[in-house]
Amino acid sequence: MANDLAFIEFVVDQIDPSCDVRFRHMFGGCTLYSHDKVVALICDDQLFVKPTEAGRSFIGGVVEAPPYEGAKDSFLIGDKIEDGEWLTQLITLTAAELPAPKPRRKKKR
Repeated sequence: MANDLAFIEFVVDQIDPSCDVRFRHMFGGCTLYSHDKVVALICDDQLFVKPTEAGRSFIGGVVEAPPYEGAKDSFLIGDKIEDGEWLTQLITLTAAELPAPKPRRKKKR
């Protein structure tokens, strides 16, 4: 699941700053967050957006695939990665539909 940092930065740069997107390398892939919600994964230099009804309606003919072996299907985004306005709208719709992250519990020592 190796990722090229230039590809990750390219994807993030396509998304409007209002989405507050950040990324974190995890488990050989990369997780994208929007307003602290996990909205997408980048695995093997491919973008996988978490499936939501709003995202499905927006995309239309979705292509679904698992980002890695054993994972649930996500929306596989191909050439539309280069359309920043489109990608920003998809990330905005996805983040709006996802629940707020659960507060982290403090570890007991």
